[in-house]
Amino acid sequence: MNEIEQGKQTAIVSYLTIIGSIIAIFMNSETKNSFASFHIRQALGIFITFFLLGYPIGYFDNWMVTASFWTFIFILWLFGFMNALNGEQKPVPFLGELYQKIFKSF
Repeated sequence: MNEIEQGKQTAIVSYLTIIGSIIAIFMNSETKNSFASFHIRQALGIFITFFLLGYPIGYFDNWMVTASFWTFIFILWLFGFMNALNGEQKPVPFLGELYQKIFKSF
């Protein structure tokens, strides 16, 4: 089995809510699979971005602002999740490279 196939399950789990990301970190703590680590960093970044920006955006009393934010987060999540399913290591648009730098310890 190659590295992508070994880390695929952990990578997919990382996109299933913030708790899934935390579980994936523990799943990957012994093996340190690089494919799984890449997707853990991407998923964790997406969820933290959602929580950090979601609260202030919630104060806008405008459905267009909040709908745009939810759409943006969903597209990032979908892009990352589909890459994990397909066995690809492409960073999510706009923020993926930043997530790789910030969470390099995972």
